[in-house]
Amino acid sequence: MRDDLPLAILLGALLGVCHGLTQPASAESVVPNFTRGTINSTTESTTRIVESIRQVEYTTGTSYTVTGTNINIPGTPAPGMSYSIMEQGAPFQFSETYLGPGLAKETWIDRTTETQSTTTSISVFTQ
Repeated sequence: MRDDLPLAILLGALLGVCHGLTQPASAESVVPNFTRGTINSTTESTTRIVESIRQVEYTTGTSYTVTGTNINIPGTPAPGMSYSIMEQGAPFQFSETYLGPGLAKETWIDRTTETQSTTTSISVFTQ
């Protein structure tokens, strides 16, 4: 009985093919039977942008600045010099800044921008 199974499958397939070839094929044309219509469409989208900005500024030289009011500043200021008040008892202001080589400024910005949009459209068609 097991030896007859492949022959039975082959004969069944052959009969199926022969049956399909003898059947007539026909097709009907499809004609829409509407005269007008509309289509409404709405599309929604969300865009999310995540940014990480790292800005690092370095200096390779040195900078020395001295400013003030009512302060005696010699012609060529330098670190370690002595500065004195010109009029004792009067208001004064003094600022001394030294910037050596290395890291000058570091800025970190983390931001997320999310944009949502909705598009609604309507299409009107007639035949």
